[in-house]
Amino acid sequence: MCVTLPRTAHGAQRARHALRAQLDAWGVAPEDVETAELVLSELVTNSVRHATNPPDRDVQSRASLSGDGVLRLEVSDACRDRPRVPAERPGPDAECGRGLLLVAALAAEWGVSERPYGIGKTVWARLKVGTGT
Repeated sequence: MCVTLPRTAHGAQRARHALRAQLDAWGVAPEDVETAELVLSELVTNSVRHATNPPDRDVQSRASLSGDGVLRLEVSDACRDRPRVPAERPGPDAECGRGLLLVAALAAEWGVSERPYGIGKTVWARLKVGTGT
């Protein structure tokens, strides 16, 4: 699955809908679908809110499922700056700063890589998921 997303507040919603449809088609367990949607939503939101992309550049979201039940979620943008987990936990009234903490807590692993044929980066996360097969 590969989806091009607008750099707006609707980007994460669009990514979640596309991901849910794909995970349902793959037969991924419902509880794992919810976790995957949350992780992808955080990655997309982080890109839309914090990446300094040129105005004409969109964000791309990808999902792939390996035969051993590992779901790889990717969000690519044109910004070279790498996201970082905050050094300190955000306070209870903070409106942002928890996204990558959630990703780190829910994913088996996550990271950032340079895009091989373009400007920017890809932030990815791997999750172990159950399937009905």
